[in-house]
Amino acid sequence: MTTNYEFDWFDWFCLYYPPGWLIIFNRHWQHYHTDPEGWNWLEYGLFLVPGGFYLALLMRWLRLGCRPPQAQHQEFSPQYQQAFHREILAPIVKHYFRGELQQTENLPQTGPMIVAMNHAGMCFPWDFVALGYLLSQTRSWVVQPLAEVSLFEHPWMIWWLPPGWSQVLGGVRAEWSDFAAATKAGKIILYAPEGLRGPLKGWRRRYQLQKFDVSFVKLSDRYQIPILPVSCIGSESLHPWTINLQGLQKFFKLPFLPLSPLMILLILFPSMGVWGMKTRLRYFIQPLQPATTTANNRRTLIYHQAQQLREKLQQQITQLLLHRH
Repeated sequence: MTTNYEFDWFDWFCLYYPPGWLIIFNRHWQHYHTDPEGWNWLEYGLFLVPGGFYLALLMRWLRLGCRPPQAQHQEFSPQYQQAFHREILAPIVKHYFRGELQQTENLPQTGPMIVAMNHAGMCFPWDFVALGYLLSQTRSWVVQPLAEVSLFEHPWMIWWLPPGWSQVLGGVRAEWSDFAAATKAGKIILYAPEGLRGPLKGWRRRYQLQKFDVSFVKLSDRYQIPILPVSCIGSESLHPWTINLQGLQKFFKLPFLPLSPLMILLILFPSMGVWGMKTRLRYFIQPLQPATTTANNRRTLIYHQAQQLREKLQQQITQLLLHRH
């Protein structure tokens, strides 16, 4: 039986030295999974020096016979999700992002439900990851985030993180069929109604909610699953001062490609791709919205409901920003 992973001095060093964040995730994975195709210690050491990641990437590519790593595990594992929460996310969320839930009296005791939150940061989705951790700790829920497809299969992502990592941790692909299947199964789903429009808006329009997609209201109506709105303050500072380079983003088929002063460091240390700026993530739980029945599932009425929720969350976020100091 595999012993629990211990967050040791080296992990603390990596936590406060941003190029080491990728090492933390991969070390934890290798503790619980046999992964001969994963990174090794020599390559980890190269992560920590300017430009060393590129040499490490070449060494690993040659070691694998000039081919990309292949997925060994792809099924959701609640046990591994719990271990990752307890052993990795706990110190990161508590000590680095200082995540906290507010207005917890609005939390129901159990699911199923769709947790709808404003999403931002233009970086690794730390606002989602931290909320999933906090909800699981507060209510012992198994929470699964709806994730951009590129987080599962982008050619760059499979080199950074173990192939299948997102699926094993519970990610649901942001495709209609997968979202519908997870909702029908009665799971607790984390959902960003803005979709990629949230992160893509950039620093200049921070905390300005973009148009909501209607899919979560449609599925809430179809399967009679309530919606739990959550307002997040602090996520816009995960990668501040950014604009999105749309041309290059589309060329590389990335969800977003931010340009900011921090990009100079990212070029020197690509292993910082999962890092986020130290901030304080506060989540304000709003009253649960029961599923409503829309006659004939009319799209206009569903669209109106989605935008009503957007306006309500926007008002709450504006008020929270006015009173946060």
